[in-house]
Amino acid sequence: MAPKPTQKAQSPIQSLWKAYNEETSDRLKFIDSFLLFLMLSGIVQFLYCILVTNYPFNAFLSGFSSTVGQFVLTASLRSQVNPDNQAEFKEVSPERAFADFALGSIVLHFFVYNFLG
Repeated sequence: MAPKPTQKAQSPIQSLWKAYNEETSDRLKFIDSFLLFLMLSGIVQFLYCILVTNYPFNAFLSGFSSTVGQFVLTASLRSQVNPDNQAEFKEVSPERAFADFALGSIVLHFFVYNFLG
């Protein structure tokens, strides 16, 4: 009896998920979950703007820019604290990477707050 096509299609996804769970540290999983939250938050904001209203347009721009900016800062943090990228970031310790992330987040949200008016 031949295997179903859906079983073959799920096998690479399942093996990818299994490898991710086994080989990724908890620190990177936590950062990945925050990245997923930021992505979903940006999608919801964009859909709300398109489907419902964009009346205070500067509020939409502030919220969406904040989400995108925070996503970029978090992706940068993830790449710097990933042990596999140790050769690329020799001079950057995880503590320094987090300090850069925190300072960048403060500056980003300062500009977002000022843009709101």
